[in-house]
Amino acid sequence: MMAGLISAGLLVWSLFEYAMHRYLFHLDSDVPVLRWFVYLIHGNHHASPNDPLRGLMPLPVSVSVGSLVWVACVALLGTAGTWLFLGFMMGYVFYDAIHFACHQWQMRGKIGQMFKRHHMRHHYVDEDGNFAISALFWDRVFGSRIRSLKRGAPAGGHDLANGA
Repeated sequence: MMAGLISAGLLVWSLFEYAMHRYLFHLDSDVPVLRWFVYLIHGNHHASPNDPLRGLMPLPVSVSVGSLVWVACVALLGTAGTWLFLGFMMGYVFYDAIHFACHQWQMRGKIGQMFKRHHMRHHYVDEDGNFAISALFWDRVFGSRIRSLKRGAPAGGHDLANGA
């Protein structure tokens, strides 16, 4: 049961990460306070993507959101919800490490390069695609994978570099 709940927490994290990045962090609004909020939580990262101080969520936000998630997990499953929360937080730490590495390190290995290439396309090709950071398959599932290296090409478009 414990391993299943931890695995479920990892899966829940990966969907949470994708949804937050796609729908909240890139929310387009005419409401000034919402525009300011989106800029504060994520837009400043796009304004200066390689600033090491803008690549991680501020600790007060992480602790607050994490506390709410833990309370929800325990409310849903009782004390066993803590195992679900552990998986969720493991996913968060994995995500933060990958995201920070994508912006701050060269990432020489094949797996590291795969994550970095995917995320850099989000920053430098099309901000409306490649929302996943730690579970790249969600961009395929939801049709938001950037396949073209041409700036402004639609997500899910043809991969012109590979003739597809």
